[in-house]
Amino acid sequence: MLAQEIIRKKRDGLPLSGEELRFFINGIRDNKVSEGQIAALAMAIYFNDMNLDERVALTAAMRDSGQVLSWDDLDLPGPVLDKHSTGGVGDLVSLVLGPLVAACGGYVPMISGRGLGHTGGTLDKLEAIPGYNVTPDDATFRRLVKDCGIAIIGQTGSLAPADKRFYATRDITATVESIPLITASILSKKLACGLDALVMDVKVGSGAFMPSYQASKDLARAIVEVANGAGTRTRALLTDMNQVLAASAGNGVEIAETVRYLKGEGHNPRLHQVVMQLGAEMLKLGKLADDDSQALAKLDQALASGAAAERFAKMVAGLGGPSDFLEKSELYLPKAPLSRLVYADQAGTVAAMDTRALGLAVVGLGGGRRRAEDAIDHSVGLTELIALGQGTDRPLARVHGRSEAELDAAEAAVKAAITLGDHQDKPVVYEVIS
Repeated sequence: MLAQEIIRKKRDGLPLSGEELRFFINGIRDNKVSEGQIAALAMAIYFNDMNLDERVALTAAMRDSGQVLSWDDLDLPGPVLDKHSTGGVGDLVSLVLGPLVAACGGYVPMISGRGLGHTGGTLDKLEAIPGYNVTPDDATFRRLVKDCGIAIIGQTGSLAPADKRFYATRDITATVESIPLITASILSKKLACGLDALVMDVKVGSGAFMPSYQASKDLARAIVEVANGAGTRTRALLTDMNQVLAASAGNGVEIAETVRYLKGEGHNPRLHQVVMQLGAEMLKLGKLADDDSQALAKLDQALASGAAAERFAKMVAGLGGPSDFLEKSELYLPKAPLSRLVYADQAGTVAAMDTRALGLAVVGLGGGRRRAEDAIDHSVGLTELIALGQGTDRPLARVHGRSEAELDAAEAAVKAAITLGDHQDKPVVYEVIS
């Protein structure tokens, strides 16, 4: 079998077999396929698409290019579940949802990522906690999943290794925006975690990865079809990202909001709705609840009783963070030396928000990366963010930074990102794709 003949076949619009795709993906992993050949196949797929059988075969080949976790030897008394988001601003859902599902009887081995572009990364947020180790050894990871039901860590080199090289080539050859390739990239890593079920949170709106509602829906449907075709029960929710999801955006500030949420000290209603609906789907797919009513009751109890907060605290301590982090988080989280309230220049109602621009404002403060090698400032960000439909008799946000110049730039960005006028409510969850 020759890589160039596989490329030729897809170039001519013909479907590839599972054997051909596995050969090519293993060649990527083993460095037997060149970067030029990867780019050529990616471009052929970009223009000619893939049918469902090809998409499933590609995803399975990428999943199987490395270690596929198995939990059978741990005799877990509940299902292995996970959730993945396509990325947003102020999206701290994973940080509260994982402990909630664990407190309801699920086991959540969550492999998360870092910030990308304007979107925040779960790992960057967790590293605001002193000592938190996002790359534990396999034994620690498995022990935590068994003992407290939740461990949020970074991708190891052994999980879907072909994806790393494939994605790097796509990134520099303008072939990222291909639904079969996005689907395979997301799912290969998730399905390598040995899941019983997966729930996807696909964002829609000005802060979303996909450019339109239809594109987001097409991606959600592709993920659900491919994951189920590969043997993992999966549903997807289309959720709104036309405004920042939580009341904050940044690393340490989102951890602080997570702690308040889990301790029952208040939560953003939009964030809470997304968490609860994703959680309900996870419990139903994992057969821990029969319907929405039962699932939501279990999640409410896990939050109100403090059981979810306890799981979060145990995870933090188990991965090297402070044992009293939940009680004394304000002593441990970094604080920016300067902050400033931002007010609108005129009275009105918030009608629209450029969520991507607000995410980039956090990057500009140092809370994200312009280049891969950039260090993250975990103390900076935005808090007290206004929501669509609210009036400007209150601040638009509070900006946190290290210099007056940084605050000036962030203030200007916040003002430019917010449009005043007539507001029309949008759903928080648009659809469930099952």
